[in-house]
Amino acid sequence: MRGWTFDIRSRAFVLLWAAFLAVTGLVISGATSGLDAAAASWAGGLSGSGIGTAMLYVTEGGDVFAMMVLGIVVLAVRRTRRMGAALMILLVLTTLVTGYVKCGVDRDRPEGGPDSDLPVPVSRDTFALFCPSGLDSSYPSGHAARTMAFAVVFGYAVSHWFPRGSYLVLLYPALVSASRVLILEHYPMDVVGGAVVGLVLAGMVARKTGISRILPGGS
Repeated sequence: MRGWTFDIRSRAFVLLWAAFLAVTGLVISGATSGLDAAAASWAGGLSGSGIGTAMLYVTEGGDVFAMMVLGIVVLAVRRTRRMGAALMILLVLTTLVTGYVKCGVDRDRPEGGPDSDLPVPVSRDTFALFCPSGLDSSYPSGHAARTMAFAVVFGYAVSHWFPRGSYLVLLYPALVSASRVLILEHYPMDVVGGAVVGLVLAGMVARKTGISRILPGGS
């Protein structure tokens, strides 16, 4: 994952933002509504099962406060301070960017989502000052954006020692994103859009904060 960091003037940066705009355009146009509705209907059938309950615990792995604790711990260690700084910046950026995009798209969440009787309270997805709808709208997923951003940074950090194994960190955003769909908090395209946001912001912030310096031979 050493090549997953890039400058804002790079081709990767432009292509990723173009991909996000394309996905956003498809969602706004309603082109993905059939796929999203089918996925929500299937997920609704699992809501009362053991799988649905398990996903409630998985989805909280993308909660802002849980991830903040992790970021603070990494920031407190001198050797990983740059990585901790990148994580904390990304936590704020992904939450705000997805929150304000939600305001613009203003897409309703799937019907039949989590209720107050569930064993685990479902945390808020994003935050957008002066825009209350940013809390309740569906696209894009803040959980998907945050977990993808964290996975990219951690994957980069361990890529020197485990070049191929570093990709296993992508299981983290994959599981959290799947859980968001299965508990009817998001449609599939919501987590796709969120993951792209997390990827592009992580690549940019990781380069700007110089996390390569935590690796042997980094500069």
